[in-house]
Amino acid sequence: MSHLPSDPSKIERWSIVYPSYINSKKTAAEGRRVPKDKACENPTVNEIKDVCQSQGLNCSVENKQYPRDSAKDALCKGRVRVQLKDSSGKPVNPTLLSKKQLFIFLGEMIPKLKSRQNKSQQGDSSSSQSSSSNTNKKKKGKKGKSK
Repeated sequence: MSHLPSDPSKIERWSIVYPSYINSKKTAAEGRRVPKDKACENPTVNEIKDVCQSQGLNCSVENKQYPRDSAKDALCKGRVRVQLKDSSGKPVNPTLLSKKQLFIFLGEMIPKLKSRQNKSQQGDSSSSQSSSSNTNKKKKGKKGKSK
């Protein structure tokens, strides 16, 4: 890779994170790079960016598609470049030393985002309403056909 600059602070040298890397719905063959229990369900590039910025990491969102994803998969569109090392080669955040540690951290933190928690609370209330309306309906079927 002689065409890449040797300075780790250049954007071309930043680590790339595709949402498929930390998606618990994907298999390892489909691109998941962390164990299922440390992954999260359908992460987006904006959620990845928010978590990285909260940790003081520089990041950039790019409109690219992961090669293993199908063209229909709009949720997993895009990728995030994250700066893990500064120009001297030292880590920007001492708790995140490698890509693997970053992936595991993202998988743990994305479900804790406020936007994720609001979605789950709204989903819980709507599902309880629909289940109560189903119990009031009478069963339809064949009447008087007992032997």
